[in-house]
Amino acid sequence: MDDKIVAITGASSGIGEATALELAARGAAVVLGARRTDRLDALAARIRTEGGRVETLEVDVAQRADVERLVNLAVNRFGRLDVLVSNAGVARIAPLADLDVDDWDAMIDVNLRGVLHGIAAALPVFRSQGRGHLVTTVSTSGLKIVPTQAVYAGTKNAVRTLLEALRQESTDGVLRTTSISPGYVRTELVDHVEDPEQRAQAQQAMDALGISPEAVARAIAFAIEQPDDVEIGDLTIRPTRQG
Repeated sequence: MDDKIVAITGASSGIGEATALELAARGAAVVLGARRTDRLDALAARIRTEGGRVETLEVDVAQRADVERLVNLAVNRFGRLDVLVSNAGVARIAPLADLDVDDWDAMIDVNLRGVLHGIAAALPVFRSQGRGHLVTTVSTSGLKIVPTQAVYAGTKNAVRTLLEALRQESTDGVLRTTSISPGYVRTELVDHVEDPEQRAQAQQAMDALGISPEAVARAIAFAIEQPDDVEIGDLTIRPTRQG
């Protein structure tokens, strides 16, 4: 991984933070984007203390220009971009009948449109370089559909579809695509669910079942470390006790 340049969105906590630490420890240069710059600064300081290479940028993936700036930062600082990990995501849990349209918009903007913005920013760079890798955090919520997660699962399945179509359009050996579908992981993903009862239930399930973000980070590293002619298209990683 010593020669890899990897940009990561949603890097200030959870899976994004763990992935940044894992890849930097393996020798990659990481370019980290998130909205919470105080956390990014603390993470960058830790990586540098441990001898890693890191740059940070305030990024809201719902804003196309922000994602373009992240990709440009990687190219300008390190000369290229090998991997974009589109990890930023939000979850809002509620029955469709609640008509939480603002929450629907937020999930579409971050979970779906944010990934599209990453593709739009990174694909031209990958094409000009002759190689590149898109890694996207999806979810097991798109594999097992349950009540209250319709829109969240819908955005994740839309991303899964995008990545598969892009893979089929890119069989010239230049682009690799990987969809990582985590199950319950101990992150802050459900901390912003507005309904207190639903939030408590989701947090309880995460506390009881959740695996560490580091487990997902290792799966992402595994996909990235494969030779350029090997593509890990889909990886599902969940707790052994998750139904």
